[in-house]
Amino acid sequence: MNENLFASFITPMILGLPLATLIVIFPSLLFPASNRLVNNRLISLQQWVIQLVSKQMMGIHNSKGQTWALMLMSLIMFIGSTNLLGLLPHSFTPTTQLSMNLGMAIPLWAGTVITGFRNKTKASLAHFLPQGTPTPLIPMLVIIETISLFIQPIALAVRLTANITAGHLLIHLIGGATLALMSISTTMALTTFIILVLLTVLEFAVAMIQAYVFTLLVSLYLHDNT
Repeated sequence: MNENLFASFITPMILGLPLATLIVIFPSLLFPASNRLVNNRLISLQQWVIQLVSKQMMGIHNSKGQTWALMLMSLIMFIGSTNLLGLLPHSFTPTTQLSMNLGMAIPLWAGTVITGFRNKTKASLAHFLPQGTPTPLIPMLVIIETISLFIQPIALAVRLTANITAGHLLIHLIGGATLALMSISTTMALTTFIILVLLTVLEFAVAMIQAYVFTLLVSLYLHDNT
């Protein structure tokens, strides 16, 4: 295949204008609000999944933390739908861009940290220095805890980017190998095609799991600061 391996990660353009904004907005159209007295099966399934995830994720929070419920549910729905749409052929996945994932992770992380300093100032500052620390180790531990705090949003963004990008690259490589083997060995081509199908099913699961993990970690950061 002559196509560049990373061509699918390039932001699509039309007439020199990037389509990233339209692609980011599109997943929200998949979750319409129902104004009917009796919902259809799709809306009912959607609401059941949202209630199930919100109960599991928000059950550990107090009243202040539960005010973030709408934001966290919107976040997991956006990331999950974006990841799933990115598995369609000839589509673009915004969550493979580290800049976009940092744009989601940094404000959310900063919001949880600011909330912690506003509501629990002493407890938030106490995280920088564990109780019973020997005096000579105090400067080093403060530096280490500060670095670990600022690494949290970077870890969030890199984890999501790496997992989604790796899956797309594997699908691209195995798909190319399947096409190349069709003219050489039908048996080997069939074997790689089966592997490709199994990998695609796995990527559907990874797309949802990564959305849940990203949102769950933000929820845990919030729980530590409320």
